Amino acid sequence: MYLCSRNQKVQRMFTAITDDIAIDRAQRCVRKGETVIHLTGLEYGLLDYLTAHPNRLCTRQELLDHVWGSRFHYDPGTIDVHLNALRRKMGWSSHTPIQTIRGAGLIFSLIPNSNQIPADLRQILNFTTTNFEVKLKAAGITLQLELTPFVNELTIDADSLRKMLESAMETLISISQPGVLRITTKLTMHHFKLSMDCNGIVWEIRIPLKEV
Repeated sequence: MYLCSRNQKVQRMFTAITDDIAIDRAQRCVRKGETVIHLTGLEYGLLDYLTAHPNRLCTRQELLDHVWGSRFHYDPGTIDVHLNALRRKMGWSSHTPIQTIRGAGLIFSLIPNSNQIPADLRQILNFTTTNFEVKLKAAGITLQLELTPFVNELTIDADSLRKMLESAMETLISISQPGVLRITTKLTMHHFKLSMDCNGIVWEIRIPLKEV
């Protein structure tokens, strides 16, 4: 989405956190598909912190310190109040993608562990982009792939990645002007990042890597 002034275009960067939810941390904006989800400051802070530390236990005290602020004393039970409101607004269950570990804290599961299999990234990208050829052409958008080496096989949930890509493509096509859609990838020791940039609107998928 563009926010336009007389001489400046503000960049929006969305990071996909599930197959249909994305967050723009710079603008503190959360989208479900093409719909903006209106969260309170604490609900957004809770979502922001958990999704910034996926697949890791975040203790209640850690959440209070970073979301509520360490200068004040809060009852840890206040987390449950805001968590329930957050889950209701996002349409999430009481178990996924945020899991409550009794007596310990919360875990945001980015990719379901049970479905992790070796996935051919190039095959998934080719399949997804081919399905969107007509829509891309109609929108005046040219596709440009820039894949870094050694990313053909990743141990991830291939179905979830495919759904994320499809959701991102749909959203970018619907809100972008004609131009170039650049899809780039980066692989480190700890995570895989796929970025989709269309005229300054950026959608990023970041997947922690795990051993199987």
